[in-house]
Amino acid sequence: MQSTVGHFAAAKTHREKEIEVNPLALWLKVGVVAMLALFVGMEDRLPGSVSFRDYTKASAADDRNLVAALDAAYQSAVKKNDASTMDRILADDFTLVTGSGKTYTKADLLEEARNGRFVYEHQEDSAQMVRIWGDTAVVTAKLWEKGAQDGKPFDYTVWFSDTYVRTATGWRYVFGQSSLPLPKASQQTDKSC
Repeated sequence: MQSTVGHFAAAKTHREKEIEVNPLALWLKVGVVAMLALFVGMEDRLPGSVSFRDYTKASAADDRNLVAALDAAYQSAVKKNDASTMDRILADDFTLVTGSGKTYTKADLLEEARNGRFVYEHQEDSAQMVRIWGDTAVVTAKLWEKGAQDGKPFDYTVWFSDTYVRTATGWRYVFGQSSLPLPKASQQTDKSC
């Protein structure tokens, strides 16, 4: 019994020493937590930063508006052959499947933009609808493309679906699929873009 009491007394003394030494460790921990809290609070004010607080609280309407604007920005970048904007929007593992069955990667589309083989007069969509399911968004719209490829004119309208996924760095365009060109009669009614 004596040794048990002695053991508890030694353990108590050890805990008391631990408490005496730990205020410094406690203050260091509090300081680190405070610094993290300040950083998280400031991330909204830092250019190019991602606010994870807003990321988790974004409403479905905010997400729809953001993805709709992002898809419109992508179409505008294609029209201008703006490879740098396309590069920022496209995911690295992006794939496009056309109505004819051809597939394109991000590298393929960026190369097309850089070499300027396509000159666009129109690259606008209409009847755009954005649907959100958690961290996935699908944009469906009609796209009117008019211009020239290697000097040869083209003018057609397709339906497309663009799939976006929310990442830690924002929404990224991961997959696109387009229809075959629509019959000319149905194209005429939507060229008011």
